[in-house]
Amino acid sequence: MTSRVIALDLDGTLLTPTKTILPASLEALARAKEAGYQILIVTGRHHVAIHPFYQALALDTPAICCNGTYLYDYQAKKVLEADPMSVEKAHALVRLLAENQIHGLMYVDDTMMYEQATGHVIRTQNWAQKLPEAQRPSFTQVSSLIQAAEEVKAVWKFALTDEDTRKLNAFANHAAETLDLECEWSWQDQVDIARKGNSKGYRLTRWVESQGFSMQDVIAFGDNFNDISMLEAAGTGVAMGNADDAVKARANVVIGENTENSIADFIYSRLL
Repeated sequence: MTSRVIALDLDGTLLTPTKTILPASLEALARAKEAGYQILIVTGRHHVAIHPFYQALALDTPAICCNGTYLYDYQAKKVLEADPMSVEKAHALVRLLAENQIHGLMYVDDTMMYEQATGHVIRTQNWAQKLPEAQRPSFTQVSSLIQAAEEVKAVWKFALTDEDTRKLNAFANHAAETLDLECEWSWQDQVDIARKGNSKGYRLTRWVESQGFSMQDVIAFGDNFNDISMLEAAGTGVAMGNADDAVKARANVVIGENTENSIADFIYSRLL
């Protein structure tokens, strides 16, 4: 059998609302690996925030992180390729966030930086406390994101949260237009902003082709707007039943929700 690729988004797709992987999904993916499929995590998360899932899946493939901003090798503990945001764009975005009183979490190097712990930071820190210390994501509180952006090697992306989603959407559209940045919804109250041109579909295509495969050999699972690029690029794009209707419309197949054995059922019925 020719090796093929299963690309998996995490939140809202492989993960349940309690941030766990269903036992049926683990078993089905293990069997898919035995059958010759390569399993790849393609996520909006920072690489420091996917340790428990990478280890549970027993992967040896690199992970595509921050919506395609970079490819991370867990075995060598290094970034293989990346297109980070420029310091100048990061500065301009931080100033714009302050003017509009919107919280921004800045993903850099090996940590996530923030000035005030709100929204996404609080949710993730609460989740992290349930993990073994070695698997907990790294957060760093700083007095100034502008100053911090000058002292790190790379700014991967910003995750923006606000209870007022209309305000958040208007800000994202404004930032995309005025700063020429990539803005994508990754959760119901979160917009991710990264360097223009970065996407899950772009980085996934680069990796797949580097392995001598075709995107027609890829089965991609996703649920949110930041997954659309890889759902459309893959030979088979699979949207979860809990996805927005606009996401489902861009997929080849729609399956059940992430609380059900939907991924496992698809793998057994269509791939094995």
